[in-house]
Amino acid sequence: MTIINPAVEDVAVRLLGEARCHLGEGPTYDAASDTAWWFDILEKQLYEMRLADEAVRQHPLPVMASALAFVDDTHQLVAADDGFYMRTLADGRLTPVAPLEADNPATRSNDGRAHPSGTFWIGTMGRQAELGAGAIYAFHAGELTRLFAGVTIPNAICFSSDGATGYFADTRANVLCRVALDPATGLPIGGPQTLHAHGGPGGLDGAVVDAEGRIWCAIWGDARLHAYSPEGELLRRVAMPARQPSCPVFVRADFKRVLVTSAYEGMDEAARGADTHHGRTFLLDIGATGRPEPRVRLGAA
Repeated sequence: MTIINPAVEDVAVRLLGEARCHLGEGPTYDAASDTAWWFDILEKQLYEMRLADEAVRQHPLPVMASALAFVDDTHQLVAADDGFYMRTLADGRLTPVAPLEADNPATRSNDGRAHPSGTFWIGTMGRQAELGAGAIYAFHAGELTRLFAGVTIPNAICFSSDGATGYFADTRANVLCRVALDPATGLPIGGPQTLHAHGGPGGLDGAVVDAEGRIWCAIWGDARLHAYSPEGELLRRVAMPARQPSCPVFVRADFKRVLVTSAYEGMDEAARGADTHHGRTFLLDIGATGRPEPRVRLGAA
C-alpha cells in the first residue's frame, strides 16, 4: 500500500566545516581518495573535504561551476556556466573541454551527475530562473547532446544502479520524472514519464539513488530529505537542520552516511536569522547504504 504522508523522522546529524554556502550544490564523493566535493555556485567556490579528518579546503574558481565527476585519480570533469573543464587535482588548473550554452550568457549550469556508463548528465537554467530557459544534456563520448528542452530549474538527476533508468525533476513544475535508458550509453530510449508529483511545501531539488534503488531527494524550502521508491511512492521524510537543503550524496568507505548541501539564496536577514544553519553542509545517518559515484568517460569506450 502506498504511504501518502509518512511521519517526519529525526536522525543523527553533524555539521561539516564552518562555511555557509550562498548556493551549495553538486556534492560528489570519490571513494578512492575518501574526499567529498561540493560547490557554492554563486560565490564561485569549490569545497574539498577529507572524510577521515573532515579537513576542508576551499578552491576559488574563475567560473560559476555546479557539478563534477572524477575522470581518473588525478583529474575531474567540471561543469560550469560556459562549458566543461578538465580540472587537475594537483594544481587546480582548468582546461576547457567543451562548451555548454556558451553563446547564451543568460543561462548557467545547475544539477548534474555521472551515469554508470561514464556519460555525464548536466542541466542548465536561466540565471534568474526564467521560465523554460534551461535544458538537460548528456555529455557522452566527447559529444554534448540535448536531451530535454524547456526546463526551468533542472534537478534530481540520478540513475538506477543498472543504468537502465534515469531520474530528473524540474523544480518549478515539482514533478519527478523517470526515463528508460540504454545502460551502455546513458542515453534515453524512450520519453520521460511522471514518477511522483510533489504536492507539499517546498520543491524537488538534488537527488541520489541508494543501493536498494530508493531515490533520496532534497526538498528545498521545507527542510526535508525525502525517499521515493522506484515506483514513485513516498517512503520516508527526514528532517533537515536547514530550510533550503539542495543535494545529497552518499559518503564514507561503507557509503552509510549521506552528505547534504544547503543554501541561503533568496533569504533576507530575518530569514537567515530564523534559519540557524542556513547554507551549512551536513552529515546524516539515515539508515541507508549508497553506492560509489561513477567516473566519467570522455572518449569512446
